[in-house]
Amino acid sequence: MSDAATQAPAGQTQAAQKLLELKGVHTHIGEYHILQGVDLCVPRGGLAVLLGRNGAGKTTTLRTIMGLWKASQGSVQFDGQNIAALSTPSIAQAGIAYVPESMAIFSDLTVKENLHLAARNGAMNTERLEWIFGFFPALKKFWNYPAGNLSGGQKQMVAIARAMIEPRKLLLVDEPTKGLAPAIIQSLMEAFKELKASDTTILLVEQNFNFVKNLGDTVAVMDDGRVVHTGTMRELADNEDLQQKLLGLSLASHQ
Repeated sequence: MSDAATQAPAGQTQAAQKLLELKGVHTHIGEYHILQGVDLCVPRGGLAVLLGRNGAGKTTTLRTIMGLWKASQGSVQFDGQNIAALSTPSIAQAGIAYVPESMAIFSDLTVKENLHLAARNGAMNTERLEWIFGFFPALKKFWNYPAGNLSGGQKQMVAIARAMIEPRKLLLVDEPTKGLAPAIIQSLMEAFKELKASDTTILLVEQNFNFVKNLGDTVAVMDDGRVVHTGTMRELADNEDLQQKLLGLSLASHQ
């Protein structure tokens, strides 16, 4: 499958279009060699989707970008700077936010306190907060509740809202729709659309194809720690043979 890589869409190879680019990135976790030469380009201002079978290296890629696991080889260029050696707080300061699959909220703190911690200097912009409430009204309802008392879907809202509370250049999101009710998924879709419109670039790992097929602009498919295909989401969505070749199943059933 390593020969399945295809050329990126026209115009996306121009330096001005690249917000994030991984070149030859290897990541080891203990004795395990997880990423084995990842090459990935995320165009500025769009939503890029990272697909692949379980264990392909998708989450490790996000964590390596965020500096939670260090690349043992290769470069991670973000907005013209190699961030591979930077600390996670420095990477966050550069304008990247990360929403892990585990959500990583503070269960003992209220919803309000969780968002305060994510805001720069603890000061939340009222207008932006109301904008977030428009997508996730439950957060306003449970504003003073301990986050640990919320449902799984509500906790995911808190995790996404924490990443949205400040304008970001790049948002890394791992499996945001997992276990969520359809109504919450729809709100999440609208939030991502507006984030794109506000010039926030998004790199999304997701298994729910109905969620990403009309939301994603570009797609990269991983297998065995490498990117084996890049192209437009529309190209992959319209080509069942390509889906079978890259993922071993039709994406229409990959939900």
